[in-house]
Amino acid sequence: MAASHRLQQLRGGAKLVTSPMPERQSASLVMMFAGGSRDEDERLAGASHFIEHLNFKGTERRPTSKEIAVAIESIGGFINASTDKELTAYWARVPAEHLDLGVDVLFDIVSNSKFTPADIERERMVILEELKMYQDQPQDHVQNLFEEIIWPAHPLGRDIAGTERSVASLTRDDILEFANAHYRLPNLVMGAAGALDEDELLRAVTPRLTLPGDLDGAAAAEAPGALGGPNLLLRRQRTEQAHVCFGVRALSYLHPDRYALDLMNTVLGEGMSSRLFLNIREKLGLAYDVHSFTQKHRDTGYLGVYLGVDPSRAVRAVEAALAELRAMAASDLADDELDRAKEFTKGRLRLELETTNGVAFWLTYQQLVMGEIRTIEDELAMVDAVTAADVRRVAGDILSGPMQMAVIGPFAKSAAFWTAIS
Repeated sequence: MAASHRLQQLRGGAKLVTSPMPERQSASLVMMFAGGSRDEDERLAGASHFIEHLNFKGTERRPTSKEIAVAIESIGGFINASTDKELTAYWARVPAEHLDLGVDVLFDIVSNSKFTPADIERERMVILEELKMYQDQPQDHVQNLFEEIIWPAHPLGRDIAGTERSVASLTRDDILEFANAHYRLPNLVMGAAGALDEDELLRAVTPRLTLPGDLDGAAAAEAPGALGGPNLLLRRQRTEQAHVCFGVRALSYLHPDRYALDLMNTVLGEGMSSRLFLNIREKLGLAYDVHSFTQKHRDTGYLGVYLGVDPSRAVRAVEAALAELRAMAASDLADDELDRAKEFTKGRLRLELETTNGVAFWLTYQQLVMGEIRTIEDELAMVDAVTAADVRRVAGDILSGPMQMAVIGPFAKSAAFWTAIS
């Protein structure tokens, strides 16, 4: 596990964070850009995700997707990318002696992609199929519906990939407009970890910093408005299981109580020793899959619960899960339960940071979204500092907000679900 890091300010406002791990045989490089689906208006919905796909279709030096893939896979490496609501990330993991190649390929695709009309039309069809695929997976689709009502009429409530209408309408000029606005050096943080020489890496990175070195003056994304009360979205569909997602708005990743929220979530629904799993599945036998989860952004977030359950037992399962939520605010956690949650959280963090990819993402994400990098020891200390009273207080605060629920299943009426959340 990396014990230290070095942050360097680069030309044009870009940043490079490095953490040597000399005992490893590999090295990972992450390029993370501020900007994601949250920054899109309705006209550009899905643009950031579309660009991520197109960046793998060809550059002037590597004209096809095959040549990009072969460059990394021919040395046994991995290359991939992901789009989120507030960032877009590209990464490569390669044998340590080929780190310069990994740097070259990543910079090539984010700086020199061609965005040809033919590639755009082919990828448009791929993304439209991707959107349809998720609509056919109710356990995923129900979470999208839940986000739609917890952040109504706001980009955070849209699917990261956009809508079928917006993806079908995006033009090459639209895509280039969004890319030019966000793929700029002040928006870029790079993180590298593994068997690397920091000075050699800096020499490899510096001449490739060819993206624009200033910001384009785009306005900051607006915060979502307040919720007026509880809300329910029912999507009637012939399914063997009912898929239910409900929850409340919670905390941002900058909020000082986020550690208490994470421990609350761990006790409530993380893993097979959580309250939801033990009571809803093991004791009552109401659901196969039941868990809780959090989502955090810079000015908002939520705590959610998912249930996959027989439709005839759906309302009963929801009521039982809501009772577990209320119990979090009604009494303090027992000492042993809080201690287990802390050790679970700290242990998962340590396991994530055993790999070069885990360390590179950890460093890059912290610098990009938090503006600072805490050591692992600092992070573990913040977890240890949370008390049972903190968890109860945070539970009471967030559960006082209006409950939101999305349901997919063979239901003609929603009255029983409304009663449960009201």
